[in-house]
Amino acid sequence: MPLSRKVSQHFSQRDSNRSLDIFDEKKHPLSREKVPDDYSVVDPEHKLIYRFIRTLFSSAQLTAECAIVTLVYLERLLTYAEIDICPSNWKRIVLGAILLASKVWDDQAVWNVDYCQILKDITVEDMNEMERHFLELLQFNINVPASVYAKYYFDLRSLADDNNLSFPLEPLSNKRAQKLEAISRLCEDKYKDLSKSAMRRSMSADNMVGIKNSQAVLS
Repeated sequence: MPLSRKVSQHFSQRDSNRSLDIFDEKKHPLSREKVPDDYSVVDPEHKLIYRFIRTLFSSAQLTAECAIVTLVYLERLLTYAEIDICPSNWKRIVLGAILLASKVWDDQAVWNVDYCQILKDITVEDMNEMERHFLELLQFNINVPASVYAKYYFDLRSLADDNNLSFPLEPLSNKRAQKLEAISRLCEDKYKDLSKSAMRRSMSADNMVGIKNSQAVLS
């Protein structure tokens, strides 16, 4: 699963632990289990990252293409918000990126309440709040041009080759690349409209899932 490998790389590449409270797992736990005292200083093993991502993708039946869009949003967040992937925030940052990517890309979008069924202890209100912050930090830039998708696709494929991992995903066809550009642009416009009309606590991307019906990889 190249996606989890890429997340792991961010731990070794960071030179600080810049974070935000909304992504802090101690302040916003994903489960009722006690968060370890050293949760903010001990980097997770790759297998833990893999299991977390694999569980979400498998349970929500997300596609390999969604993994690439997830990485686009994750790295865009780190750049825009000037924060780092670190032990205290990686799960919630990854979850937020998957939330958005699944709604933009996958035909059968997963609602926030569905992720609550997967993670069990997290509330819909927390999911909505985290998603709203994620969008604001991205400055609502969720557009994924074909050229950006291609860059991340080949980066992940090279990472898979370097680690002797399987990478069966093929590059997007022109038709699917055009679809991704059109849908992500449409979603971006809709998000901006929602933010202008009602930037309230409960706002989430669930409000615009229906617009995708217009024709417009993980280790």
